Amino acid sequence: MPGLRGANASQAESDELAVMFENVDTITRQVTNLPNGIRTVTRSSDEDVMAVLVSHIVGMVDRVERGDDPEIFIQSPTLDILFTNGADMHSHIDVADEGIVVVRTSTGPEVVAALHIYAAEVSDMIDHGMQAVYEAMAQRAGN
Repeated sequence: MPGLRGANASQAESDELAVMFENVDTITRQVTNLPNGIRTVTRSSDEDVMAVLVSHIVGMVDRVERGDDPEIFIQSPTLDILFTNGADMHSHIDVADEGIVVVRTSTGPEVVAALHIYAAEVSDMIDHGMQAVYEAMAQRAGN
């Protein structure tokens, strides 16, 4: 999947994205929008995919905090806001029986709005796979 590569992404990161998209039917996700951010619970019924999810999520939270955008070719523009404001967010990650639980908060209204939007975009990708990405890209191209 060439769109999963990025100008600043490692091959391992691109491979993780491919595993997740190829196994999206094993992934479930719950999102709670908080007044100051989001709480997500993501899990896979496949242990190998779950390990990839944990690696990807932990790695991306770290990248956002450092403002180190991987520039994945298909990524949402919403991520630009998150990478630009990564230092203004607080994140807590817990791998629990229910899955990988991530709470991300901010005092910045623009950042909170971006967290809500991006959480919905990720959920859409989990529900509809690459089709969600294609539709979002087509919608952006039409604007």
